Amino acid sequence: MDNCGQELLEGLRALDLPLEPPAIKSLLDFIALIEKWNKAYNLTAIRKKEEMVGLHLLDSLAILPHLHGTRIIDIGTGAGLPGIPLAVCCPEREFTLLDCNAKKTRFVQQAVLELKLKNVTVCHQRVEDYQPTQGFDSILTRAFASLPDIIALTAHLLAENGVLLAMKGQQAEAESAQVSAKTTLIPINVPGIAAERCLIRVETLDQPR
Repeated sequence: MDNCGQELLEGLRALDLPLEPPAIKSLLDFIALIEKWNKAYNLTAIRKKEEMVGLHLLDSLAILPHLHGTRIIDIGTGAGLPGIPLAVCCPEREFTLLDCNAKKTRFVQQAVLELKLKNVTVCHQRVEDYQPTQGFDSILTRAFASLPDIIALTAHLLAENGVLLAMKGQQAEAESAQVSAKTTLIPINVPGIAAERCLIRVETLDQPR
Protein backbone atom coordinates (compact mmCIF):
# COMPACT_ATOMS: atom_id res chain seq x y z
CA MET A 1 0.00 0.00 0.00
CA ASP A 2 1.33 3.47 -0.89
CA ASN A 3 1.81 6.41 1.48
CA CYS A 4 -1.69 7.76 0.86
CA GLY A 5 -3.28 4.44 1.69
CA GLN A 6 -1.23 4.04 4.84
CA GLU A 7 -2.01 7.56 5.99
CA LEU A 8 -5.72 6.99 5.34
CA LEU A 9 -5.74 3.73 7.31
CA GLU A 10 -4.00 5.37 10.26
CA GLY A 11 -6.41 8.29 10.15
CA LEU A 12 -9.45 6.00 10.03
CA ARG A 13 -8.13 4.12 13.06
CA ALA A 14 -7.68 7.42 14.91
CA LEU A 15 -11.27 8.37 14.04
CA ASP A 16 -12.45 4.91 15.11
CA LEU A 17 -14.04 4.49 11.70
CA PRO A 18 -13.54 0.94 10.41
CA LEU A 19 -14.15 0.71 6.66
CA GLU A 20 -14.21 -2.22 4.28
CA PRO A 21 -11.47 -2.37 1.58
CA PRO A 22 -13.86 -1.31 -1.26
CA ALA A 23 -14.73 1.92 0.60
CA ILE A 24 -11.05 2.64 1.29
CA LYS A 25 -10.28 2.09 -2.39
CA SER A 26 -13.09 4.47 -3.40
CA LEU A 27 -11.72 7.20 -1.12
CA LEU A 28 -8.22 6.83 -2.59
CA ASP A 29 -9.65 6.74 -6.13
CA PHE A 30 -11.53 9.95 -5.35
CA ILE A 31 -8.42 11.96 -4.43
CA ALA A 32 -6.66 10.49 -7.47
CA LEU A 33 -9.50 11.94 -9.58
CA ILE A 34 -9.16 15.32 -7.88
CA GLU A 35 -5.42 15.33 -8.60
CA LYS A 36 -6.05 14.36 -12.24
CA TRP A 37 -8.69 17.03 -12.88
CA ASN A 38 -7.23 19.75 -10.71
CA LYS A 39 -5.05 21.55 -13.25
CA ALA A 40 -7.86 22.02 -15.74
CA TYR A 41 -10.70 22.58 -13.27
CA ASN A 42 -8.95 24.33 -10.35
CA LEU A 43 -10.84 22.19 -7.85
CA THR A 44 -8.63 22.77 -4.82
CA ALA A 45 -5.51 24.65 -3.77
CA ILE A 46 -4.15 21.35 -2.42
CA ARG A 47 -2.11 19.79 -5.24
CA LYS A 48 -0.64 16.63 -3.70
CA LYS A 49 -2.61 13.49 -2.94
CA GLU A 50 -0.64 12.96 0.26
CA GLU A 51 -1.95 16.28 1.60
CA MET A 52 -5.48 15.58 0.36
CA VAL A 53 -5.77 12.54 2.63
CA GLY A 54 -5.80 14.68 5.78
CA LEU A 55 -7.11 18.00 4.49
CA HIS A 56 -9.91 16.54 2.37
CA LEU A 57 -10.73 12.92 3.25
CA LEU A 58 -10.14 12.81 7.01
CA ASP A 59 -11.38 16.38 7.46
CA SER A 60 -14.66 15.34 5.83
CA LEU A 61 -14.99 12.04 7.66
CA ALA A 62 -14.33 13.60 11.08
CA ILE A 63 -17.89 14.97 11.09
CA LEU A 64 -19.54 11.64 10.26
CA PRO A 65 -20.63 10.86 13.87
CA HIS A 66 -22.59 14.14 13.91
CA LEU A 67 -24.71 13.51 10.80
CA HIS A 68 -28.43 13.53 11.49
CA GLY A 69 -31.07 11.59 9.58
CA THR A 70 -30.93 10.04 6.14
CA ARG A 71 -31.35 12.99 3.74
CA ILE A 72 -28.18 15.08 3.61
CA ILE A 73 -27.32 18.10 1.47
CA ASP A 74 -23.79 19.45 1.02
CA ILE A 75 -24.02 23.17 0.15
CA GLY A 76 -21.13 24.62 -1.86
CA THR A 77 -19.70 21.15 -2.34
CA GLY A 78 -16.87 22.34 -4.61
CA ALA A 79 -14.85 19.23 -5.47
CA GLY A 80 -17.38 17.08 -3.61
CA LEU A 81 -16.29 17.80 -0.05
CA PRO A 82 -17.40 16.67 2.43
CA GLY A 83 -20.24 15.01 0.51
CA ILE A 84 -18.45 12.34 -1.52
CA PRO A 85 -16.27 10.91 1.29
CA LEU A 86 -19.34 10.78 3.54
CA ALA A 87 -21.46 9.17 0.81
CA VAL A 88 -18.80 6.48 0.29
CA CYS A 89 -18.95 5.64 4.01
CA CYS A 90 -22.75 5.93 4.39
CA PRO A 91 -24.39 4.05 1.50
CA GLU A 92 -27.64 3.91 3.48
CA ARG A 93 -27.99 7.72 3.38
CA GLU A 94 -29.00 9.92 0.44
CA PHE A 95 -26.73 12.84 -0.41
CA THR A 96 -27.40 15.90 -2.59
CA LEU A 97 -24.26 17.82 -3.58
CA LEU A 98 -25.03 21.39 -4.63
CA ASP A 99 -22.76 24.03 -6.14
CA CYS A 100 -23.21 26.98 -8.51
CA ASN A 101 -19.84 26.40 -10.25
CA ALA A 102 -20.51 24.42 -13.43
CA LYS A 103 -16.94 23.14 -13.79
CA LYS A 104 -16.94 21.75 -10.28
CA THR A 105 -20.34 20.08 -10.57
CA ARG A 106 -19.18 18.49 -13.86
CA PHE A 107 -16.22 17.03 -12.01
CA VAL A 108 -18.36 15.86 -9.09
CA GLN A 109 -20.81 14.18 -11.47
CA GLN A 110 -17.91 12.39 -13.19
CA ALA A 111 -16.53 11.29 -9.81
CA VAL A 112 -19.95 9.95 -8.80
CA LEU A 113 -20.10 7.92 -12.03
CA GLU A 114 -16.55 6.57 -11.75
CA LEU A 115 -16.97 5.67 -8.08
CA LYS A 116 -20.38 4.09 -8.84
CA LEU A 117 -22.11 5.98 -6.04
CA LYS A 118 -25.83 5.21 -6.14
CA ASN A 119 -26.73 7.47 -3.20
CA VAL A 120 -25.56 10.83 -4.61
CA THR A 121 -27.41 13.47 -6.64
CA VAL A 122 -25.39 16.38 -8.06
CA CYS A 123 -27.12 19.73 -8.50
CA HIS A 124 -25.72 22.76 -10.37
CA GLN A 125 -27.68 25.64 -8.87
CA ARG A 126 -27.46 28.58 -6.50
CA VAL A 127 -28.58 27.63 -3.01
CA GLU A 128 -31.18 30.41 -2.81
CA ASP A 129 -32.77 29.17 -6.06
CA TYR A 130 -32.86 25.49 -5.12
CA GLN A 131 -36.38 24.39 -4.14
CA PRO A 132 -36.49 20.67 -3.27
CA THR A 133 -39.82 18.90 -2.88
CA GLN A 134 -38.68 17.57 0.50
CA GLY A 135 -36.50 19.10 3.23
CA PHE A 136 -33.17 17.69 4.42
CA ASP A 137 -32.32 16.17 7.80
CA SER A 138 -28.79 17.59 7.72
CA ILE A 139 -27.41 20.58 5.85
CA LEU A 140 -23.61 20.52 5.55
CA THR A 141 -21.41 23.50 4.72
CA ARG A 142 -17.62 23.70 4.52
CA ALA A 143 -15.93 27.09 4.12
CA PHE A 144 -19.10 28.38 2.47
CA ALA A 145 -20.01 31.69 4.15
CA SER A 146 -20.46 33.33 7.55
CA LEU A 147 -22.91 31.57 9.88
CA PRO A 148 -25.62 34.29 9.68
CA ASP A 149 -25.44 34.14 5.87
CA ILE A 150 -25.52 30.33 5.86
CA ILE A 151 -28.66 30.33 8.00
CA ALA A 152 -30.38 32.93 5.84
CA LEU A 153 -29.55 31.06 2.62
CA THR A 154 -30.36 27.51 3.73
CA ALA A 155 -33.30 27.73 6.16
CA HIS A 156 -35.81 26.86 3.40
CA LEU A 157 -34.01 23.54 2.79
CA LEU A 158 -34.31 22.14 6.30
CA ALA A 159 -36.77 19.40 7.22
CA GLU A 160 -38.66 19.54 10.48
CA ASN A 161 -36.25 18.62 13.31
CA GLY A 162 -33.34 18.92 10.87
CA VAL A 163 -29.95 20.38 11.75
CA LEU A 164 -27.39 22.63 10.08
CA LEU A 165 -23.77 21.48 10.45
CA ALA A 166 -21.30 24.22 9.55
CA MET A 167 -17.65 23.15 9.34
CA LYS A 168 -15.49 26.00 10.63
CA GLY A 169 -11.94 26.80 11.65
CA GLN A 170 -11.16 29.64 13.98
CA GLN A 171 -13.61 32.29 15.25
CA ALA A 172 -16.50 29.81 15.38
CA GLU A 173 -17.52 31.10 18.80
CA ALA A 174 -17.73 34.67 17.55
CA GLU A 175 -19.91 33.59 14.61
CA SER A 176 -22.24 31.62 16.88
CA ALA A 177 -22.76 34.72 19.00
CA GLN A 178 -24.09 36.57 15.93
CA VAL A 179 -27.20 34.40 15.55
CA SER A 180 -30.28 33.86 17.68
CA ALA A 181 -30.67 30.22 16.69
CA LYS A 182 -29.68 27.50 19.15
CA THR A 183 -26.08 26.53 18.43
CA THR A 184 -23.65 23.95 19.78
CA LEU A 185 -19.89 24.18 19.19
CA ILE A 186 -18.30 20.78 18.67
CA PRO A 187 -14.47 20.58 18.58
CA ILE A 188 -13.30 18.36 15.72
CA ASN A 189 -9.95 16.59 15.81
CA VAL A 190 -8.65 15.66 12.36
CA PRO A 191 -5.81 13.13 12.48
CA GLY A 192 -2.54 14.65 11.28
CA ILE A 193 -3.96 18.19 11.06
CA ALA A 194 -2.80 20.68 13.67
CA ALA A 195 -5.12 23.50 12.58
CA GLU A 196 -8.17 24.20 14.72
CA ARG A 197 -11.40 22.65 13.49
CA CYS A 198 -14.91 23.09 14.80
CA LEU A 199 -18.41 22.04 13.85
CA ILE A 200 -21.28 24.41 14.61
CA ARG A 201 -24.55 22.51 15.03
CA VAL A 202 -27.59 24.73 14.56
CA GLU A 203 -30.84 23.12 15.63
CA THR A 204 -33.39 25.90 15.18
CA LEU A 205 -32.97 28.20 12.22
CA ASP A 206 -34.17 31.79 12.31
CA GLN A 207 -36.00 31.65 9.01
CA PRO A 208 -39.41 29.92 8.69
CA ARG A 209 -39.91 27.34 5.96
